[in-house]
Amino acid sequence: MSWGTELWDQFDNLEKHTQWGIEVLEKYIKFVKERTEIEINYAKQLRNLSKKYQTKKNSKEEEESKYTSCKAFQNTLNEMNDYAGQHEVISENMTSQIMVDLTRCVQEFKQERKSHFHEGRKAQQHIETCWKQLEASKRRFERDCKEADRAQQYFEKMDADINVTKADVEKARQQAQIRHQMADDSKGDYSSVLLKFNREQHEHYHTHIPAIFQKLQDMEEKRIARMGESLKTYADIDRRVIPIIGKCLDGITKSAESINEKQDSQTVIEAFKSGFEPPGDIDFEDFTQSIKRTVSDTSLTNTRSEGKTDPKVPGKSRGKLWPFIKKNKGATPEDFSNLPPEQRRKKLQQKVDELNKDIQKEIDQRDALTKMKDVYMKNPQMGDAASVTQKLVEIGNNIEKLRVEVHKFESWLAEVEGRLPVRNDNSRRQSGLYETQNAAPVNNCVQDRESPDGSYTEDQSQETEVKVTPTEFDDDFDDEEPLPTIGTCKALYPFDGENEGTISVTEGEVLNVIEEDKGDGWTRIRRNEDEEGYVPTSYIEVYLDKNAKGAKTYI
Repeated sequence: MSWGTELWDQFDNLEKHTQWGIEVLEKYIKFVKERTEIEINYAKQLRNLSKKYQTKKNSKEEEESKYTSCKAFQNTLNEMNDYAGQHEVISENMTSQIMVDLTRCVQEFKQERKSHFHEGRKAQQHIETCWKQLEASKRRFERDCKEADRAQQYFEKMDADINVTKADVEKARQQAQIRHQMADDSKGDYSSVLLKFNREQHEHYHTHIPAIFQKLQDMEEKRIARMGESLKTYADIDRRVIPIIGKCLDGITKSAESINEKQDSQTVIEAFKSGFEPPGDIDFEDFTQSIKRTVSDTSLTNTRSEGKTDPKVPGKSRGKLWPFIKKNKGATPEDFSNLPPEQRRKKLQQKVDELNKDIQKEIDQRDALTKMKDVYMKNPQMGDAASVTQKLVEIGNNIEKLRVEVHKFESWLAEVEGRLPVRNDNSRRQSGLYETQNAAPVNNCVQDRESPDGSYTEDQSQETEVKVTPTEFDDDFDDEEPLPTIGTCKALYPFDGENEGTISVTEGEVLNVIEEDKGDGWTRIRRNEDEEGYVPTSYIEVYLDKNAKGAKTYI
């Protein structure tokens, strides 16, 4: 089966077919190129997606990462990042192993095809030239034969005519002989050219063209085989990353299996446990007696509210209590006294650990500088020992300051750990904060120990307190002296006041100032008796009354 013998007369069709074959290869290369672009874009999008949901440092999400479900999700994001890397590998391998190689092959095929068809056209031109020579020799032989025949007829006519002279007859005879000789010469030339043409034609169709077509056939078969190998490589490139992708998916499955709902529930307890005991039973109060009530040991009301029987108008929203509870908004106490005992203990312990790490870093740096100083003292040309000495003094001062801080936080920690409530006393609730700060207890309701945003307030109870209803708690709270006005302010910009404890203002509005900025960037203002809260200090212009109680005196 050979193109040279089977397709000896299909030169033009073979030219079109081989051109089509190269175009098919170029189409496949374009397909692979677009596939690599898809893979690289997909990998990029996967990486961006993983990065978007990664836990941000120094954020609330970092604290949430302690839960097993969150850890599993973060591990899944990491696995997806590796998963994206495998698609980048697919793109790189297809580019290097398919596109680059095939592009080079296409150029080689084009050049080879051009050379073969150029050789074929030369062979065709040669045989066409031989054919033209044969036709010219044939026409010349035919013309000479006709001329010889006419000359012979003319001679015979002259020879038969008695009126023609002998000289004219001889001339006609000589002319006829010349023509016959020319016809014989043309015949010999025609015969020679015909033999040459037949030989050339035989070589053309049985040697030259088959050889050229065989080369074209070999080239085409090589192109087809090369495309088959490339398709196999295409599949193998995908197949090689499947085990790694499988490992990524196995990692996601393993992360899912590592989720422990019980452990997460315990983590919630550790994160939000206050350390207080729930309140004990409330005794029955008999209002049928006309005598004055006896103070109950388990009452929730302190001595300050004793004898109060004139509750204010009920129905005031207890929600307005929260802005007053968030009195220290933006300025967390250094000793974390705004937190329940258990949470305060954890924060203090965390702070002690951080300070100890800082001390260890300073000590390590001091040791390194001490060695450097010794080297400088032994080899002054290497450096100035005095500069190291000054740095050592600074580090020593830093270590001393850090140790003072550690001692301070350890004292607070010991205080909290010594005041955590005991489980066997259900009638008392203690607070490490108010036992150290408030000698005179104030009334408290268990439901109001924690504000909606998680900030904590707790007042110490006494053993002898009068029991009241939750409504009386609001009344007693409302009986507190409102903060006096210490000046006025004008709103420079509008403020929405969407957060708990803030108040909305409009541009140009004038309001009363009841508490200055404590350094946290917030000023407490009042619009009327029922509306007060915090606004950013930078949003208002404050005019303080120098004679007002609680206002600073400026000199």
